Amino acid sequence: MVDRPRDHTNFGPVRRLLPEPAREIDAAAVLAYLRSHPEFLDEHPEAIALLRPPARDTGAGVLDFQHFLLERQRRDLARLSGANRSLLATSRGNLASQARVHKAVLAILSAASFEQLFQTVTTDLAVLLDVDVVTVAVESEAPVTTRPTPHGIRLLRTGAVDALLGADKAVLLEAEVSGDPALFGAAAGLVRSQALLRLGFGKANPTGLLCIGTRKPGRFHPGLGTELLGFLARALSITIAQWLKPR
Repeated sequence: MVDRPRDHTNFGPVRRLLPEPAREIDAAAVLAYLRSHPEFLDEHPEAIALLRPPARDTGAGVLDFQHFLLERQRRDLARLSGANRSLLATSRGNLASQARVHKAVLAILSAASFEQLFQTVTTDLAVLLDVDVVTVAVESEAPVTTRPTPHGIRLLRTGAVDALLGADKAVLLEAEVSGDPALFGAAAGLVRSQALLRLGFGKANPTGLLCIGTRKPGRFHPGLGTELLGFLARALSITIAQWLKPR
């Protein structure tokens, strides 16, 4: 009996253990998936970079994906341009406000007398800050009158500042308001928006208010930054306190 040579090319059951090659996904399957998942590109925007837009002459019934990409880029560019313009406008407004407050503080520091100081505050500051009226009000135990003192200071009842601002607040900004004659005197009828800033002149002296009013509703509002106005109020407080010290 003669042995036949073995066929080493037949691995029998071993061949069935090898993994089957993955089936290639055709275009119809891709289109079907995208139709059932229209949010795919929103969830995977990086896939756009993998696609090559078709030529402009695509034939009837074929969408120009390049046009879609351009429109999306235009929308993004318009949104960014709008945000950039808004940021620039805000920056210019902040710089203008900063320049006004700095000029107002320099005018306060330049006063050669107590009388000139209040003359500067009640007249020059309205122009420098681009508002309609600026006054200083101080709490007093003396009878309150609507008429200002010889220095132009308006008198308030004791505790009036805390009643207006709150015990722990230094600034009150109101967008829509009717001016109070106790704060603005005869100019109260002009005031439609106001900023009230606490003034402190030392423990031995009463509390006061720097009152800024404008006829433009919304000029001062609770969302407005208060750093510059707070700086102005502190500069005025320190200057008045220095003049109140015995010389």
